[in-house]
Amino acid sequence: MATVSYSQNIMDDEYEKFIRRMNPPRVVIDNDSCKNATVIQVDSANKHGILLEVVQVLTDLNLVITKAYISSDGGWFMDVFNVTNQEGNKITDEAMLDYIMKSLGPDSSFASSMRRSVGVTAGMDYTSIELIGSDRPGLLSEMSAVLTNLKCNVVNAEVWTHNTRAAAIMQVKDEETGGTINDPERLSMMKQLLCNVLRCSNKLRDAKTIVSDGVSHTERRLHQLMFADRDYERAAGEVLDEKERPNVSVVNWHDKDYSVVTIRCKDRPKLLFDTICTLTDMQYVVFHGNVDAEGPVAQQEYCIRHIDGSPVKSDAERQRVIQCLEAAIERRVSEGLKLELCTTDRVGLLSDVTRIFRENSLTVTRAEVTTRAGKAVNIFYVRDSSGYPVDAKIIESIRQTIGQTILSVKGNIAELNPVPQESPTRFLFGGLFKSRSFCNFGLVKSYS
Repeated sequence: MATVSYSQNIMDDEYEKFIRRMNPPRVVIDNDSCKNATVIQVDSANKHGILLEVVQVLTDLNLVITKAYISSDGGWFMDVFNVTNQEGNKITDEAMLDYIMKSLGPDSSFASSMRRSVGVTAGMDYTSIELIGSDRPGLLSEMSAVLTNLKCNVVNAEVWTHNTRAAAIMQVKDEETGGTINDPERLSMMKQLLCNVLRCSNKLRDAKTIVSDGVSHTERRLHQLMFADRDYERAAGEVLDEKERPNVSVVNWHDKDYSVVTIRCKDRPKLLFDTICTLTDMQYVVFHGNVDAEGPVAQQEYCIRHIDGSPVKSDAERQRVIQCLEAAIERRVSEGLKLELCTTDRVGLLSDVTRIFRENSLTVTRAEVTTRAGKAVNIFYVRDSSGYPVDAKIIESIRQTIGQTILSVKGNIAELNPVPQESPTRFLFGGLFKSRSFCNFGLVKSYS
């Protein structure tokens, strides 16, 4: 029986490949029909996950999706997107338009596979480290110090925190060779020391740093890590701010056998990617959808079914969909004052900067670290660790320490609102661990 099922799966897969070869994706880019946006239409044979793959291509180009119409009934998929650049203008750059055509057209390879595991893995020119654990002050500072001590240079990293949990994907290179780290003993040491740091922050759930063998889309992987870690679960009795909470509802449309998901929340970059990513990874298929994000408030409506063809079946499932979509929206919310660091890259840079933040009692709610052509461009969203608004004097003191031309403020300090001190959701960095030495975490060993 198992052999018959396996053979049937192979036949079904080959049939789907045949259908896609006979009906390659068709892309039409129109700059004339809409006054204030470029219209991109994608038609293709349908398969699970294709909507996310298209949205991912557009999002990775930092395009703003202001409207979208989605239809994928039967074996055919059709999507129409109104997009602009970051300045709100149409896409007129020929190189960009050509890249979109090649990325979504018949010769594209956007139907790539996604990794399902967590760990340390060798990429083409760097080693990628995935971590998940309980959030606390100083966590990233201590993790980056471990990597510096192991003679690793952090060239790219993205860190999210949500609901007392922290997830990070860090791409590192060997200090001496400038390449990947492949020595099993050294990778084992790296995992052990990072786990020691994560265990210090963990009280209720396990922390993870496990070897794996693949590559993935960073932002989708962060969603997967936090979803698998159940960051959508709220503590009993926790009071949520209804004004800031996304408005998400799920109702069944019995005549059509769909469940209708409606989302209304403050618009922000990459919101559409975050919601579609979560529905896809929860094994739901979007058959129809309308998205309107032309104003400050975004509205999304989707007709969905589970991948087995059924609508949402129970109140418990409905509540889980709502909680997971709320979490997906909240994970990337940029709370705090935006600081941008731009300087020549060097080993230990991230460790030094985050230590200075920690010693000045700053909490970082999100971090993006990138290195291009030897230049480090790091973005941090910071708050005072005690829950009060960021003190302008502290920011200026930090800028003088790091360099005023190196660290710049990208927001208005006066506009920040205080966060309640007892809030458990945002404290990646802070000044609460000044007296702690690395001996507390078993980090005094260095790899040699």
